[in-house]
Amino acid sequence: MNELPRRALGDTGIMVSCLGLGTVKFGRNQEVKYPQGFQIPGDREVESLLREARELGINFLDTAPAYGSSEQRLGRLLRDRDQWVIGSKVGEEFLSGKSQYRFDRESVQRSLERSLRALHTDYLDLVLIHSDGNDMHILESTDCVETLVQAREKGLVRAIGLSGKTVEGGIRALEMMDVAMVTYNRTSTAEEAVIDHALAHNKGIVIKKAFDSGHIARGEEESRLALEFALTRAGVSSVIVGTINPHHLQSNVENAVAALAGETRSA
Repeated sequence: MNELPRRALGDTGIMVSCLGLGTVKFGRNQEVKYPQGFQIPGDREVESLLREARELGINFLDTAPAYGSSEQRLGRLLRDRDQWVIGSKVGEEFLSGKSQYRFDRESVQRSLERSLRALHTDYLDLVLIHSDGNDMHILESTDCVETLVQAREKGLVRAIGLSGKTVEGGIRALEMMDVAMVTYNRTSTAEEAVIDHALAHNKGIVIKKAFDSGHIARGEEESRLALEFALTRAGVSSVIVGTINPHHLQSNVENAVAALAGETRSA
């Protein structure tokens, strides 16, 4: 198998594997939208999966306070911090089985400090605003962006952005910050304009829900086509795929490499 390529995360100076590992399943199995339920894996399983991800060429991890115990487990089990690009979020927490959203300065600062402690690190490579859907209100009527900008200036964060839900919010976030995380798959292309804006202005794009939370990639061929669709889209820095299955992880990497090799041959 050829090496998994790395791409620039816009103009941040950060290089990320074109396939990133989502870690929601490391810490949360309540109120999730996957087609099948699952058991949260044990420490040994998580540690083995992280080791395999690194061996396969993945250097980008996506986590969040809203992912239950994901940050704490990564902090406890991750080795060689400097070899990983760690992205987390602010704005959403998952408490007592329900999401709660806070975007005021104090809450954002507290969330950042808690993530740094949980992950046993003195900096985060990427922090995204975990939107509740009111993208423009968060960006323009709260202290959230300003607080993240200040954290970036202090060296606590290398790059900042929005995991949003609207085209308007995604484009505005790229005007104000470094990165946008957008939903993009074969059945949901509404946020394509955000990718176009990022491409034109050298900003970072991270894809979420490339498999539509498992609803459009239930077989090997569907998974391959879904990854090919997202990875070969110009302007995409990385596609986040969450799994706790070692076979699925290896298969995803193989499909990503094959998709990009085919793109190179046809260029």
